[in-house]
Amino acid sequence: MKTDSLANKVYVELRRKILSNQLVPGMRLKEDVWAKKMEVSRMAVREALTRLLGENLVVFGEKGGYFVKSMNADDIRQIRQLRELLELGALRLAVQRSEDSHIQALEKICDDFTNMVQNGYLGGACEADMKFHETLVASACNDKLMELYQSSNIPLFHMKLGKMLQQMDDYGETDAEHRQIVAALKNKDLKLAEEALVKHLVRGEITTLEVE
Repeated sequence: MKTDSLANKVYVELRRKILSNQLVPGMRLKEDVWAKKMEVSRMAVREALTRLLGENLVVFGEKGGYFVKSMNADDIRQIRQLRELLELGALRLAVQRSEDSHIQALEKICDDFTNMVQNGYLGGACEADMKFHETLVASACNDKLMELYQSSNIPLFHMKLGKMLQQMDDYGETDAEHRQIVAALKNKDLKLAEEALVKHLVRGEITTLEVE
């Protein structure tokens, strides 16, 4: 396999783990470790990290090395606002355009999320959460909106700000809120779907910013 293909393989894996908070803000991403883990060359890992650097998902440390970008309270608020704009827009289109296959896909993701939480596989649950929101946007059947959403590299909130190694214990609430959104979408109830989505995003922001 060519180096550029291997680099893309590493890029996709690291991006997915960063956005789902499996690689937490401030964590160092070592080239040799990821080369061994992904069974690729360090050059492929470096190319992937350089791409992530260009997309502002990682930063270069003062003494060298790549680190997952940290966030502050303003970042969290702005991300929530951006998600509201894009996902509420997607909901409005989805109520008009979504097909049974989209609803079924969302319901399956909800079930996967529930099962992973129950089995203690929180990393998989975080990925299912990310997949839920991407599928929600995809149900709008608007390729340009989907491209914008994905290129925005919007991270989910599963870590408490200032305590980046402390996992948020809100999986039950997340599960219930996801299912409320899907039920409203299934019934073509835009008002209820919007209310459920806004409640979900605002609660995520508040929980992230909570100081214990």
